[in-house]
Amino acid sequence: MQSMVSTRWTDMPRVRVNTATMLYQSLREAIVSNALPPETRLSEAETAQRFGVSRQPVREAFIALAANGLVDVRAQRGTFVTRISLDAVMDARFVREAIEADIVKLLAANPDPAVIDDLHRQLAQQAKLIGGSPNDFIEADETFHRTLAEAAGKSSAWHVIVDMKAQMDRVRVLSTRHFSVERLINQHSALVSAIQAGDVARAEAAIRAHLQGILADLPVITQECPDYFT
Repeated sequence: MQSMVSTRWTDMPRVRVNTATMLYQSLREAIVSNALPPETRLSEAETAQRFGVSRQPVREAFIALAANGLVDVRAQRGTFVTRISLDAVMDARFVREAIEADIVKLLAANPDPAVIDDLHRQLAQQAKLIGGSPNDFIEADETFHRTLAEAAGKSSAWHVIVDMKAQMDRVRVLSTRHFSVERLINQHSALVSAIQAGDVARAEAAIRAHLQGILADLPVITQECPDYFT
């Protein structure tokens, strides 16, 4: 199971973090990327030392992580990275699909050439990532979807998605090790083509098909990585 971990926690760079929010983001990224796999015990003192901060912001970050279902604080035992909640994954997918479907409909209803050019540039960059690091593609994918939201004037809606989709992102990291990145890029390309053509119905269908892919992938991933899920 350790082979699924992208980077060992002990190999992560020592980063000085000055706020609990920044610390939360660093730990969230480590959990989502599986640098901190499920059931990893997090020490408040060790984390504070690693990041060069006092224990107070670490405590606050742990509280925020617990609120988002990423760690579990167990009395008399410590704080542990949670397993991936399938219910949380499905809820996030449902909300994300609903929001992003409306986002792409707005974009297709009034295609902006500058936005289309930016999306095509991103598609070209994504193509260069085929066969490379899964984490690099996930970062590019995140930028792609954020660009859609910002172009539609829905940055706040994107933040709603981000706040919900941590468990879904953990699945995405696992899925890129089993499923074709090229397939996902082709789905992105079909979406951009529909937006550029001003085809609202096709754009909506494209984003829904893209985000529903996890429904087919999830049974395979849970079977291969049962220790990651609850």
